[in-house]
Amino acid sequence: MRTTRARSSRLTDAVLLGVALVWGSSYLVAKDLTVVAPVVVVLALRYAISAVALGLVCRRARARISGRREVGVGVLLGCTQAAVLTLETYGVSATTATNAGLIISLVVVLTPLLDGVWSRRPLPAPFFAATTVAVVGVALLVSDGGFRAPGSGDGLMLAAAAVRAVHVSLVGRLTADRPYSSLTLTTIQAVVGAVLLTAVAAPRLGSAVPALPLSAWAQLAYLALACTVFAFLAQTSAIRRTSPSRASLLMGTEPVWAVAVGVGLGGERLSVLTVVGAALIVAATSWGQRVEGAHRLAAVEVPVPAEVGGA
Repeated sequence: MRTTRARSSRLTDAVLLGVALVWGSSYLVAKDLTVVAPVVVVLALRYAISAVALGLVCRRARARISGRREVGVGVLLGCTQAAVLTLETYGVSATTATNAGLIISLVVVLTPLLDGVWSRRPLPAPFFAATTVAVVGVALLVSDGGFRAPGSGDGLMLAAAAVRAVHVSLVGRLTADRPYSSLTLTTIQAVVGAVLLTAVAAPRLGSAVPALPLSAWAQLAYLALACTVFAFLAQTSAIRRTSPSRASLLMGTEPVWAVAVGVGLGGERLSVLTVVGAALIVAATSWGQRVEGAHRLAAVEVPVPAEVGGA
């Protein structure tokens, strides 16, 4: 039994790392797209393709909604997810792809704070020491070439990190011990995002869509199918099998992938500070993952009395 759980845990961790990888690559792709089309058009098309793809998957899987509560949860999560992607896309259009991937990693600090407040079961001090090391790693990455005042794009990415932390925590809190399907929840989120952003982008779609080159459609397909359909499904499913804090740590490797893509495909420079910062983030993620896992296991083995705390 313990071996089976360990394998399941490793698989969940691998899935979340996959989410971090595709999201890390998404910043460069999204930035390129905002050069050839308005941000709202990019977002609307990304969501529309995602919603259609997920609808086909639901039909093939004969997915069913369990009730109105599941719809309500999906709509709420769809609004928060749409807010995250909107802030991220506008942010990356006004800053570098590498900076965007690095700043969003602050979610590894914000999510555990929210999770601890809502569960009334604060994480141990070593966990926050690990997140501090991760922040130091991000600072080293961003400081390459000298410190500078954050621009509007950097500020939007900070806001995106805060909203993403809320979204990840809500996924964990609202779906815990509920018979919800990750597929239907993800589909509802995509449909909500498609409706909202298509309504906003409607005045520009008629002129922008015919002008999109074939390469842009390929990039949109990647954002929709890999960075949205796969990532949303994987994130929702994996978070339900672990904790929001552990998920945020694993997905906190996203800036490392963002740097790797920026260097490998975007032609960005890899310096000593970049390497040191990336190494600190990876080490901090691994350390925090072990601390959080031990803390969660202890909470399961030694139940907390209702009057003391615990969700």
